[in-house]
Amino acid sequence: MHSVTNSSTVGGLKLSSDNTRNRKTDNPSRRKAKVKVSPQSSIMSPPSAATALSLPKIVTGDYGYVLEDVPHLTDYIPDLPTFPNPLQDNPAYAVVKQYFVDMDDTIAQKIVVHANSPRGIHFRRAGPRQKVYFKSGDVHACIVTCGGLCPGLNTVIREIVCSLHDMYGVTRIEGIEGGYRGFYSRNTIPLTPKVANGIHKRGGTIIGTSRGGYDNKKIVNSIEDRGINQVYIIGGDGTQKGASAIYEEVRRRGLKVAVIGIPKTIDNDIPIIDKSFGFDTAVEEAQRAINAAHVESESNENCIGLVKLMGRNSGFIAMYATLASRDVDCCLIPESPFYLEGPGGLFEYIEKRIKENGHMVIVVAEGAGQELVAESLRATDNKDASGNKLLDDIGLWLSQKIKAHFKNRTEMEINLKYIDPTYMIRAVPSNASDNVYSTLLAQSAVHGAMAGYTGCTVGPVHGRECYIPFYRITEMQNKVVITDRMWARMLSSTNQPSFLNTKDIIESIMDEAPPTQLLDDQVADNGVVTKETGVC
Repeated sequence: MHSVTNSSTVGGLKLSSDNTRNRKTDNPSRRKAKVKVSPQSSIMSPPSAATALSLPKIVTGDYGYVLEDVPHLTDYIPDLPTFPNPLQDNPAYAVVKQYFVDMDDTIAQKIVVHANSPRGIHFRRAGPRQKVYFKSGDVHACIVTCGGLCPGLNTVIREIVCSLHDMYGVTRIEGIEGGYRGFYSRNTIPLTPKVANGIHKRGGTIIGTSRGGYDNKKIVNSIEDRGINQVYIIGGDGTQKGASAIYEEVRRRGLKVAVIGIPKTIDNDIPIIDKSFGFDTAVEEAQRAINAAHVESESNENCIGLVKLMGRNSGFIAMYATLASRDVDCCLIPESPFYLEGPGGLFEYIEKRIKENGHMVIVVAEGAGQELVAESLRATDNKDASGNKLLDDIGLWLSQKIKAHFKNRTEMEINLKYIDPTYMIRAVPSNASDNVYSTLLAQSAVHGAMAGYTGCTVGPVHGRECYIPFYRITEMQNKVVITDRMWARMLSSTNQPSFLNTKDIIESIMDEAPPTQLLDDQVADNGVVTKETGVC
């Protein structure tokens, strides 16, 4: 076995691409990749001033191949020794034909391409490597959970602990109690397989969580003073931004510390990855609330069941729960503006459905219609400890508006039942699907840290676990595209109006619709072929 390192230097900063190959890939005839430093590249946003220490690692190859690689400890600590991976002696993996990931394996960000499309952006495939950069007895790992609760937190914690212990023989594992501030103001919790056994059957997090409390230098001081050399950070986009800054400070100090993020958001608003853990459980639990609203609305005359679900900026839970239940007449999300009064408005649609069916179910995401509430209540821009804007209760506000409208402006008497299951959904244990998914995330994180990867997060891209640079996770939020097929399926399911005028639809199409196959007769007046914007 041998290692090949390609490097380039910009401004005195050496960036390298780890091309270490195992026995299967030791083939000199295979194409060598090129490493380029490209902070002004059109394929990415340059790092912010807060993360300017390390530049993106871009590996390019033939036919438009681009790898957005993740940092490695050897980028700033040269000549680190390597050790055989303990998994090669693990009987559980003896039956697997090839349990080490090919070092050249990458996963494409886009899988729908045209015949002449370039190969495009790729991410490094996650999994165990043949060589590791930590001796098992030298590892001192810690786990921290930040932000709100989410189904699957305890499963991720359990699997990190068990993977470190059972796969790699690591015995020093600690839980940082109470979020980021726990690094410098709270006690740690020793974690062993015995302690973690069974916690996946419980909601919440056994090591506690909190918002805010982030002090980068204090956190890294604590990591350095305690001799911690692997940090696993579980949290949403704000937490991952903090993890990125921790990595930069660790790198600035030249510490041999692997910093790995595991994205957590019940709203499914993390970009790049297929979905976030806990989302399937949230949708499943949301259906219970929708079913209760449906039973209430069917059992009472002229009854409206109104359910508020989570979704601060992204309406994925509301949309998928609506599609799954098939009992919803109207779904309102942050990405799709709506209005109350006038032709085509929500009140007109409610009246129409009540007259047709005698009952109705409405699902609204917590971030929907905030501009209407703010205008009505003259709300302020207060924020929570994590810096998130405090939202007004759209569910309560909307229920009052609906009652007032039908009381004052129509002769129709209605009943309205308002259900808010927000904290019930967050606090439940994860279901089978999320348990399996959380296991894959945790094991991928451990494999990456042991192999020396750092400054990255883990997640599935088209069903394959990948290591993704922090900046790709934190640069934007994943949102429902209202010109996409999935939203069209939801509209078809509910038969609700889009609440958008023609101008709004055209602007949304131009801003959000990805290039798709053209219809044969889709030609603009000026003779230029336009993109397909229809859905099916």
